[in-house]
Amino acid sequence: MVRISNLKILELLKRNSRMSFVEMAKKLGVSETAVRKKIKRLESDGVIKKYTIETDPRKIGFDIDALIGIDTEPEYYISTLERLKQTKEVIGLCSSSGDHMILAECWFKNSNELAKFIKKLEKSKGIIKICPAIILEKIK
Repeated sequence: MVRISNLKILELLKRNSRMSFVEMAKKLGVSETAVRKKIKRLESDGVIKKYTIETDPRKIGFDIDALIGIDTEPEYYISTLERLKQTKEVIGLCSSSGDHMILAECWFKNSNELAKFIKKLEKSKGIIKICPAIILEKIK
């Protein structure tokens, strides 16, 4: 019996989350049932949390894809995260231990929208530092 590696399954799903169990089984040299059971197990164990898509924001009218590092006063950290979670421009939000406490990926139609968003953040109580960086190209 051939054992299926979790990492091999995850690699296939990361490349194409719509790949059929049959196609995965062929690529891995195992049965479709084995793939189905393995994926169900990865889902129930919480390894696979959700399936999603990768998009090109420019193709849907967002010319600016930015990563914004945000630092807050400690007592405003949670409220800032909660506020950012509800903000339509924020499409990804991470808590970080690196250069910034919060990293937000945001989409904007143009640089004016980005500037307005930054000004709004600057006026937010408890935010002490904002460092935007425009993503030029996603490599991987």
